[in-house]
Amino acid sequence: MTKGNPLLEQFDSAPFMKIKTEHYKPAIEEAIRQAKTDIATITASKEEPTFENSIEALEFAGEKLDRVTSIFFNINSAETNDEIQKLAQEISPVLTDFKNDIIQDPDLFERVKKVYNQKDSLNLNVEQTTLLDKKYKMFERNGANLEPEQKQELRELDKKLATLSLNFGENVLAETNKYELHITREEELEGLPKGARTAARMLAKEKNKDGWIFNLHYPSYIPFMKYAKNRELRKELALAFGAKGFHGDELDNRENVLEIVKLRHKKANLLGYPTYAHFKLEERMAETPEKVNSFMEELLEKAKPAAKKEFKELEDFAKGLDKIDRLEKWDAAYYSEKLKEKLYDLDDEQLKPYFELNNVINGVFMVAEKLYGLKFQQVFEIEVYHPEVTTYLVTDENDKEIALFYADFHPREGKRGGAWMTSYKSQYRQNGEEERPHISIVCNFTKPTDEEPSLLTFNEVTTLFHEFGHALHGMLANTTYPSTSGTNVFWDFVELPSQVLENWCYEKDALKLFAKHYETGEVIPDELIQKIKDSATFHEGMATLRQLSFGMLDMSWHGQDPSDIEDVKAHEEKAFESTQLYPEVKENCMSTSFSHIFQGGYAAGYYSYKWAEVLDADAFEFFTENGIFDRETANKFRETVLSRGGTEHPLTLYKRFRGREAAPEALLRRTGLLPKK
Repeated sequence: MTKGNPLLEQFDSAPFMKIKTEHYKPAIEEAIRQAKTDIATITASKEEPTFENSIEALEFAGEKLDRVTSIFFNINSAETNDEIQKLAQEISPVLTDFKNDIIQDPDLFERVKKVYNQKDSLNLNVEQTTLLDKKYKMFERNGANLEPEQKQELRELDKKLATLSLNFGENVLAETNKYELHITREEELEGLPKGARTAARMLAKEKNKDGWIFNLHYPSYIPFMKYAKNRELRKELALAFGAKGFHGDELDNRENVLEIVKLRHKKANLLGYPTYAHFKLEERMAETPEKVNSFMEELLEKAKPAAKKEFKELEDFAKGLDKIDRLEKWDAAYYSEKLKEKLYDLDDEQLKPYFELNNVINGVFMVAEKLYGLKFQQVFEIEVYHPEVTTYLVTDENDKEIALFYADFHPREGKRGGAWMTSYKSQYRQNGEEERPHISIVCNFTKPTDEEPSLLTFNEVTTLFHEFGHALHGMLANTTYPSTSGTNVFWDFVELPSQVLENWCYEKDALKLFAKHYETGEVIPDELIQKIKDSATFHEGMATLRQLSFGMLDMSWHGQDPSDIEDVKAHEEKAFESTQLYPEVKENCMSTSFSHIFQGGYAAGYYSYKWAEVLDADAFEFFTENGIFDRETANKFRETVLSRGGTEHPLTLYKRFRGREAAPEALLRRTGLLPKK
């Protein structure tokens, strides 16, 4: 179906309303054909290889394929169904084959290598040099120097890995969607706030059932774990959440996990690396598994005493309050919330009325305007893939178009869990024309009910700012090439723009812009803002330990030879030994639903959240020295970090912004593990 296929026609914004599922496969097949023609033109050239006719030409080859696949895989994450998932299983191996056709094309690699070998005499600018390095490494790191039979083996490995990753994600989504906790007795809702009850009643109504339904999507799961007094029901829900992909049925992910890590290790060995972590970290700021492990151990040493102290206080508090025998994982959120209320006289229910979703969206827009002069105007003529998606035209102070922005905020059955930023079109320059980016953020926030609009928890507010930080990185890109633009940076640097923006959520000057009571319009009182700031380091030791445990689990899968691992759960327990506070739960397993590392791009990279925290705390201290809305500081951050994408090594960019490398003391001060200045 190539004739009349909207994906094969010229378009700027994605033609969502015209796309049918049957359009994707033929469009991708035709786009691959066009990309192969582009590549053939490069390799058939009789001219001597140059940067322009080989490296630049390769960069822009397959442009149509990039657009079509970005639409398809974004839809498979945000608005999928059985048909699209089946299609993804068919399309992924085809795309992997095509990628390997390029990587293993000896004539193409020969041209790239010739240019690379003379790079010192080509008088290239910084971005061109980076692009040349990236293109050469793309071939080298994907087997261009291997023997023919090894290339074939790598090809098969990549195809299997693509399929296994899809299987893993589909199982997690199916597990999330199939479970429900159906409550028919109102007394079992004790402790739950009105908004959570109303949402659960609406969910039951949608399923033609009486009573209340809670599920494993965060806006339903988190309030229940935080507020429900019924300990047995908290346990039931927590066990269901922690057992995704761990039931020994057709949705079990244990075999997928073992096969993925073993194939990744095999791939790394084939390419000459001792482990998959060595392979991945070669192109990270951290560089080696040894440096990552040392970084995490250093943080663990500082955080563990605080975490153990916090845990003991929480356990004593819970025992004193409810005479429980021992603190379990399903008690964590409930008693933490109770203790926070006692210590700070603060809970999420006090804050939520000040964080109506539209006000928070306007707030993050105002912060972006004050910092970077951006303006956001909702537009209605842009096609969307679901009625809940809103679109905005982003312009600068001179009304120049900066980006198109899509926002999709609420959970649906066809949407995977969590929150993420993505792109439908990169920023780049070609033939004297500049193309501006199309950026999207996708979240799973509390839905509006019959009685209330969407009121966000403070954690959801910081999540929105986090994803919007990623979006700014994409929107403010100012580079020549798509593969050096926006968030195309080292993985342990990509979280800096997102995490640094979260800091504004704690600042009075920012909160006063948008935190207004949804009924009265009253601006959030200073006393509540102070409580937010005071409670910001509450249980920071335990939170740090939790993040480190995920990073250590990731490295345990990818930083060693996994060939002898047979029991996923036993391996996980061993990886968690140094960070464990709560008693082990035999029915649960994190690895089987750890989508970040088995479906997303975080394999051997989960440590990067903590790594980027060091950068963001240090960067934000620079902002606070001059005022959080100081335009000079903001412009410096924009010019040295946000606009530069992956044009230079991130350490170079950061030092240009800060004047030095990041100091870890800023993070320790912020988390209360060191005294403030």
